[in-house]
Amino acid sequence: MARPLHRHLNGMERPPDPPAPSAEIPSAGAGTDRSGRSGRALLRHRPFALLCGEQIASSVGRQVTTLALALLAVTRLGAGPFGASALMALSYLPGALLSPFAGVLVDRARLRGLTVLLTVLQVLVVGSVPLADTLGRLGLPQLYVVAALSGALTSMLAVALQAALPRVVHPEQLLSANSALTGARTTGQIGGPALGGVLVGLTGASTALLAACAAYGIEALLLLGLPATLNSSVRKASRQKESRTAALRAGLEVVRGERLLRRQVLAGAGFNLGSGAVDALFVLYATRDLGLPAWQLGTVYAAFSVATVLGVLLAGRFAATIGLARATRICAVVAALAIFLIPGASLGPGFPALLAYQFVFGLAATVWAISMTTTQQLITPPELQGRVAGVLQAALIGTVPIGALGGGALAAWLGNVPVLTGGAAVALVAAACLWLP
Repeated sequence: MARPLHRHLNGMERPPDPPAPSAEIPSAGAGTDRSGRSGRALLRHRPFALLCGEQIASSVGRQVTTLALALLAVTRLGAGPFGASALMALSYLPGALLSPFAGVLVDRARLRGLTVLLTVLQVLVVGSVPLADTLGRLGLPQLYVVAALSGALTSMLAVALQAALPRVVHPEQLLSANSALTGARTTGQIGGPALGGVLVGLTGASTALLAACAAYGIEALLLLGLPATLNSSVRKASRQKESRTAALRAGLEVVRGERLLRRQVLAGAGFNLGSGAVDALFVLYATRDLGLPAWQLGTVYAAFSVATVLGVLLAGRFAATIGLARATRICAVVAALAIFLIPGASLGPGFPALLAYQFVFGLAATVWAISMTTTQQLITPPELQGRVAGVLQAALIGTVPIGALGGGALAAWLGNVPVLTGGAAVALVAAACLWLP
């Protein structure tokens, strides 16, 4: 979908002007990565540097939280397979339901204050677990409530930060900015599980959550350091006499009216439905069916992290060369095809097949996500960034728990390999929707 990019966004002070952008979305990256000048300008831009630091801190906090809650549920409180699946589902469902309404709030609120508030609430919610454990009152119901509230806060913060980024950088710098933020987030995703594992081993899962609270506290301080001018672009919109229903409808109309956004929603939701079923069975399949020892499973996950870093480094250049739209279509199909390597591992040596899957999937999915997010931000009018991000996030994450729970139930009836193959097929059909004429 071709769309002019010359939008003058209001908001906080921005970095120095990079080269003039192309006028069409498919070639938007060309102005972003030329000579690396835009990337260097971003690194010197204090508000953007704060956002990168926030991504690292929040990613570490979420990784430690996810690991500690799962271990508490399974090892301490005796949750079975369905209980563990329910814990994961609850971390997604509230966010999927609330994201569109969070978008309305984001477009009307003072963004800096809202992001700080959401992060402080995260500290209180997660910190309630070690407090209850100390008092001897910790139970599964509380873990479910904490997982749901923490997931909802995480989703709302993600919508707010997506809306904030176009106020921090120029439109032609969005591709470089999204790549850098993904790289920062990946750093936390690599270090977070390792830190969580060490802390759980040394202090226990409950006490490890205090480290997650500390990470969230650092995140709040970094967000508090953003300039107050981040709020300026929403003050005019906040004075408009518009009902919440009308405000929500405005975001939906943007998605309905833009063919590229409609296809992204359809492809992403279907892809997550299939890959959600696969993810729910991956560890069980790798350890029980394929017999991978712990060191091989750890190496497989490390390959994904390496591929993600490589995807961050290549995303800007790849999209600048062939265009954002084409990069999204190609990488979506490649990521879906890579999933077939998982059931294919049952036909031969499992370790090399899963290693190849994690590397190809991590690389393609990272470039896809960066290109898709950048396209969304370029197409969406400034005053509707939060609402459109909320609608898309609801559609994209809402199918993950459905796929996970459905995949687990079907695997108990049909076996792992048929469900893994079916999940890969669903993901491929969804990704192919981006290629419709």
